[in-house]
Amino acid sequence: MEGFIYSADLTPDMKQGGFVVTFTALPEAITQGENVKDALFHAADCLEEAIANRIVMGLAIPEPSPLKKGQYAITLHAQMAAKAALYMAVKEIGITKVELAGRLNCDEKEVRRLLDPHHSSKLSRIEAALNVMGKQLIIGFQKAV
Repeated sequence: MEGFIYSADLTPDMKQGGFVVTFTALPEAITQGENVKDALFHAADCLEEAIANRIVMGLAIPEPSPLKKGQYAITLHAQMAAKAALYMAVKEIGITKVELAGRLNCDEKEVRRLLDPHHSSKLSRIEAALNVMGKQLIIGFQKAV
């Protein structure tokens, strides 16, 4: 996976007004907003919580679906993207938290916090954890929507 940019559909809600937001790759992630701007704001929060829930539940994080015409690109915030990348690397490699702590020369509690989607972690520590597993954190930017 090269990035955490997920495609979202905005569908007008004929009964209540506004827009319903759904994600192609994350069927459990559904939210809404009063207008497009509001819907996109809530979409970002909804995406964060869907990814956080998958981490907490030990579930796979799906690859983002290609963006199709009429869809919106919703990105994870940097902290959550880094934690999701770390979580995916741990699962891919099959390393335990104790083993990762040993490689990082730290306590296992720190590794648990690094993998906790609701705990604020230093980006440098997440990057170090990825590095000891042979992964590299790459950060980019683009014009905001």
